[in-house]
Amino acid sequence: MDNIIKKKIDKKSLARFLENNAIIILMLLVAVGVGIYKPSFVSIPSFKNLALNTAVRFIIAAGVSGCLITKGTDLSAGRVVGLGACIAAILLQKADYSDKFYPALGEMNMFVVLLIVIAVCAVIGGANGAIISFFKVPPFIATLGMQTLVYGLCLVYTGAKPIGGLKKNYTLLSTSGLFANKLPYIILIALAVGIYMWFLYNKTRHGKYMYAIGGNETAAEVAGVNCNKTKILIYTLAAGLYGLAGFILASKSGGASVNTGMGYELEAIAACTIGGVSTNGGVGRISGILIGVLVFELLKVSLQFMGVETSYTYIVQGLVIIIAVALDLRKYLAKK
Repeated sequence: MDNIIKKKIDKKSLARFLENNAIIILMLLVAVGVGIYKPSFVSIPSFKNLALNTAVRFIIAAGVSGCLITKGTDLSAGRVVGLGACIAAILLQKADYSDKFYPALGEMNMFVVLLIVIAVCAVIGGANGAIISFFKVPPFIATLGMQTLVYGLCLVYTGAKPIGGLKKNYTLLSTSGLFANKLPYIILIALAVGIYMWFLYNKTRHGKYMYAIGGNETAAEVAGVNCNKTKILIYTLAAGLYGLAGFILASKSGGASVNTGMGYELEAIAACTIGGVSTNGGVGRISGILIGVLVFELLKVSLQFMGVETSYTYIVQGLVIIIAVALDLRKYLAKK
């Protein structure tokens, strides 16, 4: 009798595991299939490219995660990344570049420019948080409006012109690293962000407040949590991370334009959902987010190696997003 009960429990546990990780398992199977069909897929250059793409997306997803955990979202993420990339590229152009945006401006210190980018983006995030907290505008609407507003600001600021001619030491940020460039600086930056966010979410009062708001905002307020302040901090931090991602992305791309980062917010939300961050709030881990981003990037790289047209990859990505959210909602409804 005990053996029968144990077998039933084991089957339920296995079924629950397969359901909770269905997309991850499916994408890994796709990657294995591509590796068998295209042996060049399993190579050091391929894995390095995957790691670099994952690093940038992970920083963005880490920012979005706090918004999702508190039952919000941030649709302005991609445009804020683009604005950050444009500001960084403009301020870090070569002094002798013929089409320099600010001809009278000499070469600026890279670290100073990074602080400027993060500060500008953080102000935008703070505005998002304030609008959501004090005016009670739904996060979807508030950040959708901010998305358009930031895009307009970027168009006005850059004149819709692509920005190039970046300083060599700035572009080297994405191509150099430790141990004879075998460990790129971008990956180290993403690792530092991951460690910081893990500590923030699991070992600080801010993290506890964030999960409390996502679980039950009314109960959190009754318990003495300053929900408005916490939300503003969450959206400010998120936008600061978008600025960091934009700074890295411009270096990696060798330039920037108003379309840099376009659609990245949807990829970040999808990666978070795949990685176990619930759209219903109160649930999410940094390790899960990293897995979600990695698996989502693995899918894109797999499709590229299979020679699938870009148009069709968007269809596949869209289906993944829908399925991930549908499975998340199913888990939420099953608990009720």
